[in-house]
Amino acid sequence: MFTPTTTRRDWLKQGTLAAFGLSLNLHSLGNEERLPRSFGAENGLINLGSNENPYGISPKAKDAIIAHLGVANRYPFNVASVRDFKKELADYYKISEENLLITPGSGMALDLLAHYYNKGSLVTGFPTFFILPGTAKRLGTKVIEVPLTADRVHDLPAMLSAITPETQLVYVCNPANPTATIVHPNQLRDFCVEASKKATVLIDEAYIDFLDAPDNVSMLSLIHDNQNILVMRTFSKIHGMAGMRVGFTMGHPALIKKLHDQVFDETEVGVTVLSQAAALASLKDEAHRQMCKQKNAAARQYTYDELTKLKYKVTPSYTNFMFFEMGNFQGDFAEEMLKKKVIVRSMNNPTGKFGRVSMGTMDEMKEFIRLMKG
Repeated sequence: MFTPTTTRRDWLKQGTLAAFGLSLNLHSLGNEERLPRSFGAENGLINLGSNENPYGISPKAKDAIIAHLGVANRYPFNVASVRDFKKELADYYKISEENLLITPGSGMALDLLAHYYNKGSLVTGFPTFFILPGTAKRLGTKVIEVPLTADRVHDLPAMLSAITPETQLVYVCNPANPTATIVHPNQLRDFCVEASKKATVLIDEAYIDFLDAPDNVSMLSLIHDNQNILVMRTFSKIHGMAGMRVGFTMGHPALIKKLHDQVFDETEVGVTVLSQAAALASLKDEAHRQMCKQKNAAARQYTYDELTKLKYKVTPSYTNFMFFEMGNFQGDFAEEMLKKKVIVRSMNNPTGKFGRVSMGTMDEMKEFIRLMKG
């Protein structure tokens, strides 16, 4: 049973590895989802569980990696072509270097923020991406988990009401993980302005690149005049660089300086020469990102239509994954699918049983649907 105190690590452990009969230490697997992405791929295993980009990194990023192999023995600050990585990234987002923190993946930033804001409470939606609230709980921070609405959307009025004088940080993952829903920009903007009067607000925009106008409006513009708003991004999703670990957090210079001086001072050097070169090249390859987005949208629509035909209640998705009710499904959905060589997610909570499937290629999604028709 998935209870409000169950972490997503428990969810993954309960619903995925059991079918392999493996006694693996989940902490040793080396990735945020605590699962081996390609384990068994040589035997036909399809991984639709980690929200990765199945189309890979940009061709320009591949060329950049090859071009920098000869200097991979150097620290990034000793390689002229990536020495200005932070400035070039800031320029792309029309901010200054003083607005920017760089980390090996956004997961590290979430972990470090939990350590920084550990003297008061954290307000977050439930369920949500697990790293920040999970780390906060382990540190003994009070985590106030506000249930999502009936439509699986962040309940912003309820979250605002949950903020107390002890609240230090408010976390909104938008688009949301694991439910794939969004809060519309005007509502989120108003929430950020009000909540930031009482605490720091963190907006995790890992999946924003999958959105179309008018929903694809970042909260980045708020950081210039507000010292209590942070916006987080990653190269793991639309850029396909989950294995290369590049994340970044943006905020007002005063806040960024405090975070840098106290917990983020060594994080940038953890992003390798090859990762920095690939990230800069990927930023310049809009065509690749558009291809990924279009293919993802096609696979997503196909999967939504087919699951709906099969009488599953599917939450409309704005991301590269899909969340749906399992109804009276007997057993553990993820465990049963793994027996069929497909990794997905499953969870139980007081409102029912649910599955989450990442969007693979169209062929992979057709195989998934074929198995669902069983």
